[in-house]
Amino acid sequence: MFPNSLFLKIFDAASMQRWNDQIKVIEFSELDKQAHKMILAYILTKFEEEKNSEVDWIKVIKIGLFEYFQRIVLTDLKPPLFYRIKKDRKKYHALNEWVYDEIEPFISPLGKNFCTEFKKFLLETELNKKEDINRQIVNAAHFYVTKWEFDIIENVNPKGFQIEEIKRDIKLKQEEYRHLYSMKELISSTQLIDFLNICGQLRFQVRWSHLYRVPKTSVLGHMLIVAIFSFLFSYITSKSKTNTVNNYLTGLFHDLPEVLTRDIINPVKRSVKGLSSLIKDYEKEEMEKKIYKLIPEEWHHDIRLFTENEFSDIGSRNGSLVKAADDLAAFLEAYLSIKNGIQNNDFVEAISHIKRKYKGKIISGIDMHSILQKFDK
Repeated sequence: MFPNSLFLKIFDAASMQRWNDQIKVIEFSELDKQAHKMILAYILTKFEEEKNSEVDWIKVIKIGLFEYFQRIVLTDLKPPLFYRIKKDRKKYHALNEWVYDEIEPFISPLGKNFCTEFKKFLLETELNKKEDINRQIVNAAHFYVTKWEFDIIENVNPKGFQIEEIKRDIKLKQEEYRHLYSMKELISSTQLIDFLNICGQLRFQVRWSHLYRVPKTSVLGHMLIVAIFSFLFSYITSKSKTNTVNNYLTGLFHDLPEVLTRDIINPVKRSVKGLSSLIKDYEKEEMEKKIYKLIPEEWHHDIRLFTENEFSDIGSRNGSLVKAADDLAAFLEAYLSIKNGIQNNDFVEAISHIKRKYKGKIISGIDMHSILQKFDK
């Protein structure tokens, strides 16, 4: 059902560096950018659905995912070159055909409809069709988060080569989406901006921080990978629209409380009896005190359920689909480090533990046992 290559391809974004021609005090990965963007897309979608009946959560998620696949191929193209190519219809068509050809082998097991939708997404971009509200939401989030990254770079090197030109170009792109009701709400709310900045801090919290890993993944990037896996699992097993959206958003926010506690690995949680429940209680208390006050009160219920993994589609006595996606992401973090030449008993034990956990288990229609066993080959 799922080829190993698809899961591994999704992890490529963790190795892709952004702004690699600029002085920076931290690394900016494509994975983290996409994760931050989709958290903002959640905020914007929540506002826009109040005003526009054409807002569609599934479309927002798919646009984000299709852009993710596109960026995996095109990240090395600097924006000025990309927009230069975009002005030449023939060259831009060839570029999009190449993007599709690069990604199609990985997504073809998801079915013809999924592949057709991805190709249509690329062609609509090429034809410069008027963006519907769902695409405007994702693009607005994209340029806002690009500016968020750029502000850090500018502070380090304000007189750097092309800094003023980049600043001007980003501002022009942002202006295209200032008319959105959601952007006006965001810009006028210091609390929401604080919330988005707090989510951005999860870029700086590295997973498995006590171990050297290749590629490194942040807590924020991990959250998006879990969201994508949860969405693909839901898509392939034909979950309802509600379950599919909730599974994706649960993945996207499931580790948000770690901005208050850091990423505490399972062996530490299991080392002292009752420590895991103590950490959970602390996280809940701190979320109530420090995080929920930054977002509209009517959103508290959903975010609480997302972060506590209570909104996911259980669907099986063996466990939740989102938890399975979370464990698969952790499995791959260990697997890739070993594959990249880092021999460490902690990685070996993590892989063995997750395999034992899912031995013979099917979670909400997903054969986790088979997925994990394929990596032995």
